Amino acid sequence: MKRCAVGGQAVMEGVMMKNPENGTALAVRQSDGTIVTEYYQNKRKYKKGTFPTWPVVRGVYAFVEALSGGLKITTRSAELLGEEMEEPTKFEKWLSQKLGKSAGDMAMTVAVILAAALAVGLFVILPSLLVSFLGIESTFLVSLLEGVVRLLIFLGYLLAISRIKDIHRVFMYHGAEHKTIACYEAEGDMTPENILKHTRLHPRCGTNYLFLVMMVSILFFACIPVRAFLPRVLTRLLFIPLVAGLAYEVLKAAAASDGWLARAVRAPGLALQHITTAEPTADMVEVALAAFNLAMDPPDRDIKVAAPSERGTCEPPHPSPAAPPSAQGLTPGLAENDPQGHFPGRCGPQGEGVVEPSVEGEHAQDEGAGEASDDQA
Repeated sequence: MKRCAVGGQAVMEGVMMKNPENGTALAVRQSDGTIVTEYYQNKRKYKKGTFPTWPVVRGVYAFVEALSGGLKITTRSAELLGEEMEEPTKFEKWLSQKLGKSAGDMAMTVAVILAAALAVGLFVILPSLLVSFLGIESTFLVSLLEGVVRLLIFLGYLLAISRIKDIHRVFMYHGAEHKTIACYEAEGDMTPENILKHTRLHPRCGTNYLFLVMMVSILFFACIPVRAFLPRVLTRLLFIPLVAGLAYEVLKAAAASDGWLARAVRAPGLALQHITTAEPTADMVEVALAAFNLAMDPPDRDIKVAAPSERGTCEPPHPSPAAPPSAQGLTPGLAENDPQGHFPGRCGPQGEGVVEPSVEGEHAQDEGAGEASDDQA
């Protein structure tokens, strides 16, 4: 069985695949049925042995990448899909003028801050607040109950959002991403029909990572005897990076082994993937395969196409990533039935098309952090 370093993330009507050695590929199916792809080379690489690649520290880098990079790539998928983005607020425009950044960048920053605040409120403050009402003396028992409450909130949150139609489609693309990687690791034929036969559960999934963060936090904070509510919340917030780094190491160790202990560690996260993934359709697998092929056989430059809301000039078609003979020409949206395996030039409104390759490092991926998990969904 092959070990695949490529990981990914489901986005709006598409899939992102990250190759820690090269860069990030994004594939999105547009409303007309075509698949558009973008590629962003790694702008930074850390040599082994340097601080960002140290055990635990690399997990912190991966955690930050999951928060910031995941939102950016999801926003980009919405742009390629043609979804109208909300107009920046007056506050965001004011920040843009004061800090010298674009209104779009400031809107992204505000969104990240709000998402982080929601996560802290739901998974840190609320569990601590609920447990504090019980008046329990034992700090170990307080930590244990906090963890149980946190897990129940997390489970309820996942079940609730899985009922939302658009989120359910993202979970289907999540399943397509997992199946594609599973098929490659099983050395199967990389065709949509064959990929659909493989499992949608994967031990390196971001769902496993989130679960492990919660489990590690229970054991970690049980060793910190803080009973008062506010100090307890502050210690939780202060040590989130360390807990994330420790959970990352547990995830890597569990994914690399097939022993009984590793299987036991993986089991709860795999069970949760029955919620965070769903059986995909063949056309969704085609999108995941397009992203995977591009990540495995990347171009020598960044590729960015014009979204419907963007303007530019068309350039000649760029070559598609090499695929096994059985996968060539399979997908009309992938290669437009071009026997040479080329993507056609993509044109936006009034003939605008591929923008000159230019990514300002916003999708850059660190080598040490990029291998954190198969996805951040």
